[in-house]
Amino acid sequence: RLLAVAVLLAGCVGEPVDESSTEQEATTTFANDRPAFDFFIAKGLTPFQAAGIVGNLDQESGVDPTIAQYGGGPGRGIAQWSVGGRWDTDLDDNVHWYAGTKGESATSLDLQLDFIWYELTNIGYGYNALKATTNITDATLAFMSDYEICGTCASSQRLAYARDVLAAYGNDAVLGASYVSQSWPLATMPMVLHC
Repeated sequence: RLLAVAVLLAGCVGEPVDESSTEQEATTTFANDRPAFDFFIAKGLTPFQAAGIVGNLDQESGVDPTIAQYGGGPGRGIAQWSVGGRWDTDLDDNVHWYAGTKGESATSLDLQLDFIWYELTNIGYGYNALKATTNITDATLAFMSDYEICGTCASSQRLAYARDVLAAYGNDAVLGASYVSQSWPLATMPMVLHC
């Protein structure tokens, strides 16, 4: 096993390095996908679970915390919480109330991400179902069904967005600080060589 690692590393020795080139970071369609993905990874979700949430938020709002529903509907913010409900009036479960308890703006991305986490873990909008998922499809659909509770869901588009997020940021999360401490069998340990 160590020989295989040594052979892989040997391929890097003597390779020319272009100091002027910069590594291009993977991106997705929406600018706030990365911070949203990273937020849920930091909370302990798997990369596919975090991507499933972000794929839903892409469909709902493009992860724009200041957006109002197209056509003047009641949806607001990244999860399109409804005016007259989870956006501003539900007792101890609305974005405006939560922002007041934190002393932050209701239209802050960080506040809205934190509110999603609050609702998932304290109110019961599908946290257990999400945590029980084992793949991106199930994670995306669990969040869609139990958290978003959407009318016209466009589940295939949500899944496409989730897959894009996972493809762009999932490898970084697996190799990130919260996953490095896992014990990986050497034969299955992910290898990234920058030669």
